[in-house]
Amino acid sequence: MNDDIAVRLKNVSKTFYVNEKNNDSIRDRVFNILKRNASKKIKAVQGINLEIKRGEFFGIIGRNGSGKSTLLKLIMNAFPPDKGGKVITRGRIIRLALGMGFDPNLSARENIYVNASILGLTFKRIGLIFDDIIGFAELENFVETPVKFYSSGMRSRLTFAIAVHAEADIFLMDEFFGGVGDISFKEKSEEVFRKSFIDGRTIIHVSHQLRTIENHCNRVLMMNNGIAEAIGSVQEILPLYKQQFIKKTTISSK
Repeated sequence: MNDDIAVRLKNVSKTFYVNEKNNDSIRDRVFNILKRNASKKIKAVQGINLEIKRGEFFGIIGRNGSGKSTLLKLIMNAFPPDKGGKVITRGRIIRLALGMGFDPNLSARENIYVNASILGLTFKRIGLIFDDIIGFAELENFVETPVKFYSSGMRSRLTFAIAVHAEADIFLMDEFFGGVGDISFKEKSEEVFRKSFIDGRTIIHVSHQLRTIENHCNRVLMMNNGIAEAIGSVQEILPLYKQQFIKKTTISSK
């Protein structure tokens, strides 16, 4: 793979087999294992061919159920592609999603150490930046408070503050950015995201927030029913997506 390519997908598909009936007996379970074709086949992703360059901010858009999150999980090797498909990545990968990984019974301090270590930081490094994380999240008065008592905005601020200190080569963002906190925090997080987080990193961003896609992405993949319907610049893809959305909304309302 060329040095300037961070992610390459070759004929990547993912098919799931789902049993629609409850298997109440061992006999039924064994029968369904041996008879895979008795299960419902769901083609979540179909024949994706894609190259993402190092340092590129790549967007993935599509309606719910179009295969966006499944594609991210394939890229991070959460499960393998169907036979014949190949996923090649270069560098350490981290997936970011708002609210992920918090233990509600632990305090902000404890959750910072747990989550930041999962994101690749050593305890020594976490200790050095701990006050920066708390300060950025504006939670100085709630360091020892269990997260279960936090508002959704407080949790989002803490997640973002931890994430911007993560160490990886490729970041997979699943509805991660956009709508974080109040107006002042949104402005602050947007500035940090734009000026320091993006620089030099490869980012693959799944989102329904078209403003974020429009402001940051170099290229965009539009998915529909598991298929790569279009890949191109923001200026090319967003009008197609809006047209598709309006068309389907109109049809469903009739």
